[in-house]
Amino acid sequence: MKKLAVVMLTGVALMMSTQVYSQAKVNVTWQNSDKYTDVRPSNESRTRFKERTFSHLEEYLVELAEVLPDGQTLKITVTNLDLAGQVWPASFVGLGQSASDVRLIKSIDIPRIAFNYKLLNSNGEVLQQGERNLKDMSFQDRHNPFFSSENLRYEKNMLRMWFEEQFCQENEDSKLASTKD
Repeated sequence: MKKLAVVMLTGVALMMSTQVYSQAKVNVTWQNSDKYTDVRPSNESRTRFKERTFSHLEEYLVELAEVLPDGQTLKITVTNLDLAGQVWPASFVGLGQSASDVRLIKSIDIPRIAFNYKLLNSNGEVLQQGERNLKDMSFQDRHNPFFSSENLRYEKNMLRMWFEEQFCQENEDSKLASTKD
């Protein structure tokens, strides 16, 4: 029994150290989040919903950044967020006289995110930087690798497409250039 406990504690320690290491690669700042277009909850406090939403998106960015070369850090400052859909009273969408609200996803309520980013090398030198205003006007029609039950699936897919276009292609180009030398 003691061996099992030691193995489990070691495993938990390794997972935590891996998470801390990978989180060092991404630094997300949520600037003036009270002024964002839409981070409105349907059935929980606004503060708790914002914290949970920001946490899910940060965790996903950390996951995406695992493909970056060692020593590189991605710094993102989010200036606006507009989640897919709109929040409506349940009675408005035909769900009775419930006091709760519902996020209704329609194709006209597209996900958007505006941010500035910097990709830094291990010495803190800027490798890339820019400002992006992402929006996905075809968010319901395009391939989405996330399950329909996944939180923020449209926003995550939009970030995934940007990340792959911005960083993965460049990494492939640099690998090809190094093999030619």
